[in-house]
Amino acid sequence: MSRILVVEDEAAIAELVLLNLRHAGHDVALAASAEQAQAEVDAMLPDLIVLDWMLPGQSGLALARRWRDSQRTRGLPIIMLTARTQEVDKIAGLDAGADDYLVKPFSTQELLARIRALLRRKAPETLGETVTIDALSVDPATRRVTAQGRELRLGPTEFRLLHYLMTHAERVHSRKQLLDRVWGDHVFIEERTVDVHVKRLRDALAPAHRESMIETVRGVGYMLPRENGKS
Repeated sequence: MSRILVVEDEAAIAELVLLNLRHAGHDVALAASAEQAQAEVDAMLPDLIVLDWMLPGQSGLALARRWRDSQRTRGLPIIMLTARTQEVDKIAGLDAGADDYLVKPFSTQELLARIRALLRRKAPETLGETVTIDALSVDPATRRVTAQGRELRLGPTEFRLLHYLMTHAERVHSRKQLLDRVWGDHVFIEERTVDVHVKRLRDALAPAHRESMIETVRGVGYMLPRENGKS
């Protein structure tokens, strides 16, 4: 059973999501505001958060950014709910730290499918030994990324993306291939999402001046070259 926090101020939607998640076997907590949501997270870390964009007081967008900036909550999977349909809004949600994005009105079955996909990605897995390229190291056992002794802060999707690129260095990967290998169950994920997460990965690597390691191959996709023959 997974613990899921639903942050939604529209009572009818919150109740509908609550009933469907409980029927699917999840332990569900509800919050109707950013303040209540933060209190729930402070009391017990959930396995996943369903977060509405528009909330009284602080927006869901600001809340997602706050959680991504905190060591304790940066790995929380977040699905953002919103009535906004423009691509620029979707990108803003993903940039703020959401792992997925669902537009209202939505199918509860689609929401459940997206939750299952995110929880599968979060599940522990055997990823192998530490990989090091150009003084950048990824340790799958501890989920730590370091560059010359400095620890870098990556979200869960960015970690998986970096680990995959480093373990498949010098290969050019299309967006579709990255969706297959990193996201796995990507039936609801658009290829444009890969670009957003690559940007977030580069931003996370920037403090150690390693952002240029992720190269764009125009018209194809992305690659990470192997430096000095290390691995």
